[in-house]
Parts: sequence; C-alpha cells; structure tokens
Amino acid sequence: MDAGLRLGPLLRYVEWPDATGGAYRPAATVWIEADAPRTAEVRCADGAGGSARTFRIAGHHYALVPVTGLTPGTTTEYEVLLDGRRVWPLPDSPFPPSTLTTPGGPEGPLRVTFGSCRWAATGAVGRSPAGPDALGALGARLAADPAAERPDVLLLLGDQVYADKPSEATRRWLAGRRDLAEPPGEQVADYEEYTRLYYESWLDPEVRWLLSTVPSMMIFDDHDVIDDWNTSAEWLAGMRARPWWRERLLSGLMSYWVHQHLGNLSPSELAVDPLYARVRAVPDGTAALRRFATEADADPARIRWSYRRDLGRTRLVMVDTRAGRVLDEQKRAMLGEEDARWVGEQALEGRADRDHLLIGSSLPWLLPPLVHDAERWNAALCRGERGERWARAGESLRRRSDLEHWAAFPESFAWLTGLLTDAARGPDAPATVSVLSGDVHHAYVAEPDLPGAVARVLQLTCSPVHQRIPHALRLGFRFGWSRAGRWLGRALARHGRVGASETGWARTGGPWFGNQLMTLTLHGRAALLRLERARADRELVTVHERAWGARSGH
Repeated sequence: MDAGLRLGPLLRYVEWPDATGGAYRPAATVWIEADAPRTAEVRCADGAGGSARTFRIAGHHYALVPVTGLTPGTTTEYEVLLDGRRVWPLPDSPFPPSTLTTPGGPEGPLRVTFGSCRWAATGAVGRSPAGPDALGALGARLAADPAAERPDVLLLLGDQVYADKPSEATRRWLAGRRDLAEPPGEQVADYEEYTRLYYESWLDPEVRWLLSTVPSMMIFDDHDVIDDWNTSAEWLAGMRARPWWRERLLSGLMSYWVHQHLGNLSPSELAVDPLYARVRAVPDGTAALRRFATEADADPARIRWSYRRDLGRTRLVMVDTRAGRVLDEQKRAMLGEEDARWVGEQALEGRADRDHLLIGSSLPWLLPPLVHDAERWNAALCRGERGERWARAGESLRRRSDLEHWAAFPESFAWLTGLLTDAARGPDAPATVSVLSGDVHHAYVAEPDLPGAVARVLQLTCSPVHQRIPHALRLGFRFGWSRAGRWLGRALARHGRVGASETGWARTGGPWFGNQLMTLTLHGRAALLRLERARADRELVTVHERAWGARSGH
C-alpha cells in the first residue's frame, strides 16, 4: 500500500440535475483511507474541490471528501492531497489522470453498468481460477482510451468481497495472525480482517483507477457477510449459537457502512446522518459504529440500507434484500413493513418526471421457471404445508441449494410484482421499469406479462463479474428455462399445494455464462442494453445488444 494513501480514491456520489428543472449545483464525494489522522483534500483542475478531516474506526482512518464548485456538463482532472501533500495520482502512474464528470442536463444519455459477484483478482481458497476479471477489463479499456464512451455510474450489486472464501494470499495472512484450526478457520473473523478483503479487491491497479474515475453505487449480498446470510430463522438461530458469529456479523456491518454504504449517500443526506456526525465528532468512532451494528443485528427494522438516487429523468431505488428480512416461517418477507413501504413510495413518487425506473436488487425477481417454482414449493414445505417431516427436509434443501430469492418469500414476490405493475401502468408511467440483479452466476433478460402495463418491464440479470460456475450448474440453469423444466416446476408446485404462479414471464435473452457486465443506456424514452464478456486477453467483447423504445401510443 502507498505511504499516506492506503486505499482509494473512490469517486462515489456525483449529483445529477433535477428532472423538474430546478437549480443545479453539482457536487460529488470522494472516499479514501489514509495511514494516519490527516486532512484529506480533493483539488480539481478547474478550481473545484473540498476537504475533510479523517475519522477513525478500529485503528483505520477514513474520509469522505465533499467536492463543490463543479461546473455542469464538464470533465475535470482531480488530485488527492493528505495534509497538503499530493498522494494521487501515484508517482509514475501508467494510468491517465482521474477525472470527475458532471452531467449537463437531466435528459441524458445515462449509461449504467452493473454486475455482481467479484472474487479478489487472485481467486479464492481451493477454487479453480475464475478467468479474466470483467471489472479489471473495463478499467484497462478505459485507461487505454480515455476518450472512449464510459459509464456514468457503476452499480455493484453484491458480493463485493467474499468474507467466507478468501484468496490464498489472504489465507496466509490470516494464518500469520491467528490459529486457523480455530473457528471460523479460513474465513474472516473481525474488522481488521475485513479491511484486508477491501485492500485486495480495490488495490488491483485497473480496478483502483476505474473506481477513481467512474462513480459507483453498491449494495451487499450474502458473501459480503457469509454464504446464505439470513436464509431462515433456523439458520440464524444456528449461527447465533456459534461463538465467533457475533463478531463476524458486527464487523461485516461496520466495514460495509464504512467502505460501501457511506458513499451511497448524497452530501445532503450525510449532513443529517446522526451516525456519520457521531463518528466524526470523537477521536475514535469505533464504539459508536459498533453500537449501530449491534442495533442493526438486534432489530433490523431500525436500520434502512435501501436508498434512492435520481439520475436526471431516471430514478434508481436500491433495495436491501439481505439484512432486513423477516424470517418467521408463517410471515416470511424479503423486507420489513417499514422498508417495504419506503421502497414503494420511492418507486411511485414523481412518476411524471421519470422516463425510466430502475430497481436494484442483488437477487433476481424473475428466475428460471423451474427455480422459481422450486423455491415456492420449498417455502411451502418449510412452513409446514406437507407436515413436519417435509418441513425438516425442506429446510435442509433450502440451505444446500440456495433457495432464498424473491420466490422463496412468496408474499414479497407478490408485493414486488404488484409494485412494478403499478409503476408500469397509467398515462404518466415511465417508458421502462427494469429490475437490475446479479447473484446467480449467469446473465439473462426476462419480460413478464403484467396486465395493463404500458411501460416495458424487464428483469436484467448480470453475474458474475469475476467468479466461476461449474458446468453442471450451467446445464441446470439451461434446463430451468426449458419446457421440461417448466413442467417439473409445475409438478413441484402442485406437491407444495401452492398452485400456479400469479405472473408469467418469458426469457427474451440468454442465458449467457462467463465473467461479464451489462450496460443499460437510457436516452429520452429509449433504452439500449449491451452485455460484454471478458476474454482471456482481458478484452471485453459484446455478446448481446438490444434496444427498446416506448410502447406504441405511450
């Protein structure tokens, strides 16, 4: 790591003009970790800039620097200083200067690149090589041609780090600080070990440069904490009985808040965030952040990880599908009541000013039909529809097969389907309503049949960014979309006494396998989707492209 600057910079928030045409004073935030208490400064070539004092968490020093004075519709180079000494760009860097771009108006075009599931570049313990890293390939392409078309924002939809599957290099580092024969063994145990994961992932040279120059938004998924996080009440009870679990969870939430969540917030949200104020007001904010994580564990309803961003005439609502789950088998829900109400309000508010609505969900809403019906069947077994013996078998199958998507929470699936239907209806509906997801280690496009919808409704799934999927699972996912797979799914649904699915959908693209990224370009009321796959030579190649316009008469 570099003297002074330990991690970053990450360009996180960039302000977009209000869709209603209000006054536009662009602002941005830049996240860094320093080696000691310091004043961090961002200085732009056009005179814009800002500074912030670092705050301390568990012996580490962070700053989220607000940048003001930016000019609409411009791109400016920037540098980072610590206590007045320039630490970014790095000396003799082979990369172009990092830049900060502000949009000129709300009309777009807006380019959103998204994906999920990225191992550290060196791969995970005991795993086969994962192939070329799509995020690194994107960074290399943009660095080689700074004038190339680039995303306006990166959406990283979960599994940014793998706390339960660290690399060989990290395993050796863990072995140097504790006995790996003791639980949790070769998994991370505390906050310090989480920081190692972020160093490994974000210090990769191409990715580090990319994150310094393209704004990013993030949400966690299970591997950011542990595989199958919050699958069921029985799973959670078993984990809480393990002596190492509490420290692991609290450290996972604390490190997520520092490294990922803070940068999702706008400067105005940060200004009124009580926890952010507390950790910055004291010499060491560790205790305050730990209390927050403890509260989040004890009562998930008290904390909202979901958030909203308006990007001109496009609204993004990012949904927490992990931490806020209701796990009671008789009233399972992906979101608690308050969080669901908030998400619904954000999705429907101000529709007349939106051309596009994006719902970010780490877990897909629409799955291969066989998988969807298998999860509905499994949920019915686990709540006792076929008796206690089947319920025990269902719980075991749920954990072994990762049956925990929206379909595994039937009332939540119905709620989300209803919300998307409402968002897609009426004369003021947007042109497209898209659910952007990852998790399932392949990519596809699915389109539902929603009565009365005038907007185009899309499930856009892209995963992994840098992972692997065994050949058997590839065959399984292909079978899940097949006619025979649909038949088997209906048979499972009948056995679980859950009846036919209330919504039908068709796969209109894919499945595609490999390390890949999707880019959705929104301009006016048109949408263009491009799927790019990383090749062995670290080039990104387009494997699918498709355009949608507003529906006829809309």
